[in-house]
Amino acid sequence: MSDTSPKDPVAEAFEAQRDRLRAVAYRMLGSHADAEDVVQEAWLRLSRQDTATIHNFAGWLTTVVGRISLDVLRSRQAHPEASYDDRLPELVVTVDDGPAPEDDVALADSVGLALLVVLESLGPSERLAFVLHDLFAVPFDEIGRILGKSTDATKMLASRARRKVQATERPTAAGREQREVVQAFLAAARRGDFEGLLRVLDPEVRLTVDTPNGVVVILGATKVAAGAAARVAAGAAARGLAVLVNGLPGIVSWREDGAPLSVMAFTVVDGRIAGIAVVIDPARLASMDLPDPG
Repeated sequence: MSDTSPKDPVAEAFEAQRDRLRAVAYRMLGSHADAEDVVQEAWLRLSRQDTATIHNFAGWLTTVVGRISLDVLRSRQAHPEASYDDRLPELVVTVDDGPAPEDDVALADSVGLALLVVLESLGPSERLAFVLHDLFAVPFDEIGRILGKSTDATKMLASRARRKVQATERPTAAGREQREVVQAFLAAARRGDFEGLLRVLDPEVRLTVDTPNGVVVILGATKVAAGAAARVAAGAAARGLAVLVNGLPGIVSWREDGAPLSVMAFTVVDGRIAGIAVVIDPARLASMDLPDPG
C-alpha cells in the first residue's frame, strides 16, 4: 500500500510511474516483495527531495530505483546463503520433446519467464546495465553514473550480459549442447567426480533451492560441487523425466509413490552451467502443473 496522497501533484506523478518502477525493480531482483520495498523506498527518497531540482522526473526515479536495486543485489552477494522470500519466478514445465505448433504461445510465455532465471546468473553490474538499457531503454551514460563507471565500460557490461542472455534465449535451437552439458553434470554428480563437476560448472554458478523453509542461495562452483550438486542430482536419479522449465533444460523427479520430489532447471552459458534453480518445497510442487511420471 502506498502512503501517497492522490491530491498531491508529486504523489500523482509518482503513482503514474509506479507500475514501470515496479517492473524495473522486479527484473532487477526477481522478487515481487523486494520490488515493492524498492519502489516504496524510492517514494520516501522522493518525499525528502526538492522536486524543483528534478529536471527529468521519470529518469530521476529510474536512477533511484536502479541504485537501490543494485544495493540489494550486492547485499545478496555478500550474504549468498541467506534465505529470501519469493526469489524464484513462476516455473512453467513442459515435456522436452520439441515444441509442437500449438505450443508456440506457451513456449513464448515460458521463454519470457526464463529471462528471470537467466538474469540470476548475471553479476549485479551486468544485470543493471542489461535491464536498464535493453529492457527499459535507459541511456548508457545514465547507467554509468549509477555504477560509477564510464559509458564505454557500461556498454561492455551490457554487451557481456546480452551474450549470456542470448546464449539461453532459444533453448530449442541450442538444445543438444545444453542437454549434453546437463547430462555431463548429472553423470559427474552421480559418480562423485568433483573435478568433472568443476569442468561443467561456471566458477560463479548460482544454485537456488526453494525449500519448505524459504529459498536458499549458494554461490560458486566449489561450494555447489562440494555437496549441493550431488544432493540435487540424487533426486534426479530416482524417477526422472527430461523437461523444459521456463524454456530451460530441466528434470522433474518423483518418489516411488508417484509424489513429485523435485523440479530442476539449468541455465547453460558458453558450455557451462551458470545457474541451477531447484524446487523441493512439497507445497509449491503440488501447485505446479507437472507431467505424469509415465
